[in-house]
Amino acid sequence: MATGNLGSVTAEDLVQGLRAAIERAVARAGSSVALKPGHRVRLHWPPHPVSYEYHLSPGNWTGKARFEVEGEGFEVIVARTSHGVFGRCVELWHEDRGDSEQEMLENLTQSSMPLLRRQLAINRALERSGRFTGHIRELGPLDILKLLYCDDRDVAAEAQTEIETHASNGLFLPALVEIVRDQSHPNRRIAQWCALDLFEDLPSFCSKPEDERMAVDAIRDLIWTAEDDYARAVFKAGVVLGGHIPNVDGGETLLECLRAPSKIGRRSAIHGLFHVVEWIPSLRDKVVAALDDAAKVEPEPLLAEFAALMARDIEAGDSDHIPEPVFPDEL
Repeated sequence: MATGNLGSVTAEDLVQGLRAAIERAVARAGSSVALKPGHRVRLHWPPHPVSYEYHLSPGNWTGKARFEVEGEGFEVIVARTSHGVFGRCVELWHEDRGDSEQEMLENLTQSSMPLLRRQLAINRALERSGRFTGHIRELGPLDILKLLYCDDRDVAAEAQTEIETHASNGLFLPALVEIVRDQSHPNRRIAQWCALDLFEDLPSFCSKPEDERMAVDAIRDLIWTAEDDYARAVFKAGVVLGGHIPNVDGGETLLECLRAPSKIGRRSAIHGLFHVVEWIPSLRDKVVAALDDAAKVEPEPLLAEFAALMARDIEAGDSDHIPEPVFPDEL
């Protein structure tokens, strides 16, 4: 069932299905420790065909060869020219060349890996074997949610975009809140960053005030309990509350989070409050006083200085603020 045709699936179906998928992921990993993901690497496919630079004609492609990856074979048509040996894998929409057929096949195998790794990563996230050869937009809602946890962050971003196109139907909100609350999937920070990025436009996902409150509470709890800032998810949480939904209880929630047990969370709250004042200038005095008070009792010296300097920047009406500190255990 494609996301473009949501059928009879309900929001509760998605929440229950997602919970079960998270439990299976934890069982497979044997751990609920959050993993630190790499940066997003965008895939642009297919690459520019190398044969175009040499003006090969259809009649040049007379040979055949084959290469194998992860036990799967790929057929290659071959052109032998004075410029070297060219190979084209029609199935992968890709070409490469070399001075010999062996070198061409090695190059073709290597240069095909970004696509093949992506396809394998998609099916791992979908709990399927082999590689994914379809289109993400054709997947059902639960599978799209699973892809938010994909270890290929470009895949997760594509799934996020698909969810964004269906924001107003209300189907995905409870599952996205579930993701923000997730404390067990090893790839949860990837998914949480995506969910929080979607919540920058939170009103589009909500049909009633209770929905907004549910999301804000989940974001607050993420900030309150954060053990790390992998994928910058906790930083993102403060940005969402302070810079995108400050009027939806975001500002008051960040003030509350200045007392969070998590130093990662308190750092996010201090930063987020700068954006609150950008949108709600009438809160300037209250925010400055709260940051000054927080600086006096803050046990982390880096955060005490950060809060005091942020209060100074806000009080001065500066258009920029002191950079957030990096803790020694994050280096």
